Amino acid sequence: MTTNSVSLHRVIKASPEKVFRAFSDSTAYSSWLPPYGFICTVQHMEFKEGGKYHMTFINFSTGNGHSFGGTFLEIKRNEFIKYTDTFDDPGLPGKITTTIWLNEVSCGTELKVVQEGIPAAIPPEMCYLGWQESLEKLIKLVEPEIPDA
Repeated sequence: MTTNSVSLHRVIKASPEKVFRAFSDSTAYSSWLPPYGFICTVQHMEFKEGGKYHMTFINFSTGNGHSFGGTFLEIKRNEFIKYTDTFDDPGLPGKITTTIWLNEVSCGTELKVVQEGIPAAIPPEMCYLGWQESLEKLIKLVEPEIPDA
């Protein structure tokens, strides 16, 4: 079975703590992770090492969705997240592993994402485009500093 991988790199003008929170909070995560044109529902998210999650991306145009879930393999607060994804659809076999590095830099956070084991049925360039859109949404979530009062 052939699989694909993608790698992304961004510098974000927000602290590693704030960027990490966007990954660890299920409401925040569901707001930025799906690419444009999709919404996300999180059925379960236990953000801890060994914790499980399950979510659905829904195509807003068609209403069709695809569900997936996995396990958080390794978490180092504000620095590192590694987790697996497995699609519920048997036509998308295999296990995807996503690794995220957060590194504090002078202007915020250096973010690196590597996703490996993407099923051959998913063109890597489409996955890469989806991640680019997701990271644009992540930046729009974490960069603004909005006071409460």
